[in-house]
Amino acid sequence: MSDYRVGQGFDGHRFQAGRPLRLCGVDIAGELGLAGHSDADVALHAVADAVFGAAGLGDLGEHFPPGDPEWRGADSRRLLTRVVEMAAAAGLKVVNCDLTIIGERPRIAPHRTAMRRVLAELLGIPESCASVKATTTEGLGWTGREEGLAAMAVVLLERCGESG
Repeated sequence: MSDYRVGQGFDGHRFQAGRPLRLCGVDIAGELGLAGHSDADVALHAVADAVFGAAGLGDLGEHFPPGDPEWRGADSRRLLTRVVEMAAAAGLKVVNCDLTIIGERPRIAPHRTAMRRVLAELLGIPESCASVKATTTEGLGWTGREEGLAAMAVVLLERCGESG
């Protein structure tokens, strides 16, 4: 009998001048960066929280507190790798991921292929199982006013082996 678990994650960060913008592990030139303790990659943070949720392992703030100097300016690819390792230690592996980035800018389409590649690699899944989409809020709310970006993710995990 298979044991499947669904998790969802959300993250949002405000724009901050003087920081590079990284989304889904991909650097995007010519855009304002996001404020945060780490590199503030809202996309990978949403995915990480979705994995934590599906695995029943808490959330980002619990495992990577904002005051922890180890994670100051950290690359969120490293953070997500650690999250996937924690899920694996609990006997769970990622099956697929659906990620939506929410904001008026930057345009995601030119970066989508690279983002899917990074996401799939970090999660240990085929690219065909990693979806990266974008939407705007048609000028509504803080993302619509271009104050920052948000991301939502859903992941499916499956129990693997006999652990857990």
